Amino acid sequence: MDIAIALGEGGSRGYAHVGVLRRLEQAGFRIRAAAGTSAGGIIAAMYAAGFTPDKMEARFIELDQTRLFGRTSKDGPGLLGLSGAEKVLESYFGARRFEDLNIPCAVVAVDLGTGKEVILSEGRVLDAIMATIAVPGIFPPKEYNNTQLVDGAVLNPVPVSIARMLAPNLPVIAVVLDAGTSTTDITNIPLPVPVPTPLVRSITHTRIAQSFAIFLKAVDVGSRKLADIRLIDEDPEGIISPYMGGIGILDKVDVTKIIRIGEKAAEEALPDLRNALAWPNRIRRKVFHRRP
Repeated sequence: MDIAIALGEGGSRGYAHVGVLRRLEQAGFRIRAAAGTSAGGIIAAMYAAGFTPDKMEARFIELDQTRLFGRTSKDGPGLLGLSGAEKVLESYFGARRFEDLNIPCAVVAVDLGTGKEVILSEGRVLDAIMATIAVPGIFPPKEYNNTQLVDGAVLNPVPVSIARMLAPNLPVIAVVLDAGTSTTDITNIPLPVPVPTPLVRSITHTRIAQSFAIFLKAVDVGSRKLADIRLIDEDPEGIISPYMGGIGILDKVDVTKIIRIGEKAAEEALPDLRNALAWPNRIRRKVFHRRP
């Protein structure tokens, strides 16, 4: 069966999308269009560029997560930087443009100037990805065509509407990464330079560190609630929601373990998913959760 996918935000949890895609492929679903926000935008674009789930897993396993959040003197305002992530993503996409991708693809960002959602489906893929992952306050905004763009999750955490735009005649499967009551432990954030353990312990008790953790938690809560509201309104044909067990959006994670969570969630969803998409018995707004 041909489908379109909408991959949601989630930071470090985003590796679970790879497992979901793998299991859907194995079950015979053909993904003809991919939309994504934030981490989901990375996976959607990689898939559209021809990276199989196996190739994605191999790339992510070899990735040094401490390289991702480095800063340079050119970085804009943000507690952390994305210069390391940009180098990694450049190695994946190079100068590739959306027009060069194998299937229709789009990622979502938000224009700080207008406060409006921006759909990025033309031009350099790398530029679009750097915009959709720019969590405001944490990472610098992306300067793009005389605008400042930030993470699309601010307005559209799971871009079902964009997937429908890309493939109006196909059912849309949304992947929502459910973190439960996630918290951020600053000691588990892969910083670009090693920090001595005694210093880490000292930092975690400062007001700045505590404020940082609270801010990330608030961002997470807001995105989750907004996703729930938009999913009700946009009504995807199916939702797969891997339960991520409280993993924070910037946590250092075991990539293989996270991917397996996505696979298991998709596997458990398959019977209901097939039933929901069967013609003429298509059932709208059917939610599939993976719970511990």
